[in-house]
Amino acid sequence: MGISRDSMHKRRATGGKKKAWRKKRKYELGRQPANTKLVTGTANKTVRRVRVRGGNVKWRALRLDTGNFSWGSEAVTRKTRLLDVVYNASNNELVRTQTLVKSAIVQVDAAPFKQWYLQHYGVEVGRKKKTTTSTKKEGEEEAATEETKKSNHVTRKIEKRQEDRKLDPHVEEQFGGGRLLACISSRPGQCGRADGYILEGKELEFYMKKLQRKKGKSAGAA
Repeated sequence: MGISRDSMHKRRATGGKKKAWRKKRKYELGRQPANTKLVTGTANKTVRRVRVRGGNVKWRALRLDTGNFSWGSEAVTRKTRLLDVVYNASNNELVRTQTLVKSAIVQVDAAPFKQWYLQHYGVEVGRKKKTTTSTKKEGEEEAATEETKKSNHVTRKIEKRQEDRKLDPHVEEQFGGGRLLACISSRPGQCGRADGYILEGKELEFYMKKLQRKKGKSAGAA
């Protein structure tokens, strides 16, 4: 029997069985789930072309390693590497198997956003605080960065941007580790892409609590 998305075979709300009064229809068909996997290292991304009803095309992603992620508060989008699947509200098994689905919470590489922030605001986020041993090295690095001179116009522009600059402390903390929490908003099994947005504000706090609770449970079980 094929996969069917009809309700003919289901019981009524009262629990009674329905009598099959017609055959299955083409528009009720279902297909095998994509179970898109997150790949790292040398493995290549794999996307299959699927011809669907009406001659249309779907792109079935089987393996992905990158995606376009949007930083909402800064209105900037960058292509970045997917590093890990950390939470899924529907099923923990999807976290264990590193499966990419819509609304999965993933960790992405912070480097592209870090570079943009430095270029846009002239501020390097996620930099660790100075220690007495590393002051000399950092002094040399600062001297190297000062060599790249900026015109007066660019300097004024960056100073103007500094006035309205606000950065979520939780996001800034994540920049230190080089990984940002993000949510996938596309459907990898339908469009062949794992695109999404960086978590911020209340939503970020909510998922951080969930991850903390999950970590506590696993520690208790061990």
